[in-house]
Amino acid sequence: MSVFANLVEHLADLLQPLFGASAAAAAIVLFTALVRLLVHPLSRAAARGQKARTALQPKIAELRKKHGKNPEKLQRAVLELHAEEKVSPLAGCLPGLLQVPAFFLLYHLFSSDTIGGRANELLGHELLAAPLGERWTDALGGGGALSGAGLVYAGLFVIVAGVAAFSYRLSKRMMAANPVVPAGGGGGEQLPGLGAVTKAMPFMSFFTLVTVAVVPLAAALYVVTSTTWSVVERAVLYR
Repeated sequence: MSVFANLVEHLADLLQPLFGASAAAAAIVLFTALVRLLVHPLSRAAARGQKARTALQPKIAELRKKHGKNPEKLQRAVLELHAEEKVSPLAGCLPGLLQVPAFFLLYHLFSSDTIGGRANELLGHELLAAPLGERWTDALGGGGALSGAGLVYAGLFVIVAGVAAFSYRLSKRMMAANPVVPAGGGGGEQLPGLGAVTKAMPFMSFFTLVTVAVVPLAAALYVVTSTTWSVVERAVLYR
């Protein structure tokens, strides 16, 4: 944690001439962008995997005709087809999972009073009037929704709502253009685990609103930046 805290502090020092008192917040946004750049090759691979799964739809349709009366055999054949073509139905989840450690690092860093046995100086940094170590409830209790900190959160909620609405439309359009063929007959089940992911996908970005409200502002900035990046990236890679 001390190493990570030093990294954030150094980034804040570099950005201080441009962002002043909000340099630490800008450092978190920059850190998030660096993490997303590192994960970007996996996102590109996930996009290629999605296109490969789309290309397999005619073969899956043939398997349905051949094994339609035997759902278990059909599901096994579909799984074997994915294995032969080296296509994973859940490969698109990997970029998101690899970002979880970075999020929890920020969460822990801005939730701890001490780091490495000394006071956590990062807690004194702010985004405009909102301390990076406080939550939305702290802003409401300290001055209300119209206070400086409350307005910062209001701005974040507006950004997240806009990104979530765009992501919802994008996901629905992608699902309509690339429907997942069930592994069973006409009413059969999808590949294991894929059905729940498919149903939840259009709503995932809306869950960000809840996350932003309950985590420290620093972690909320990471979530908002990463979610925005993800939606833009999907729009470009899956066009």
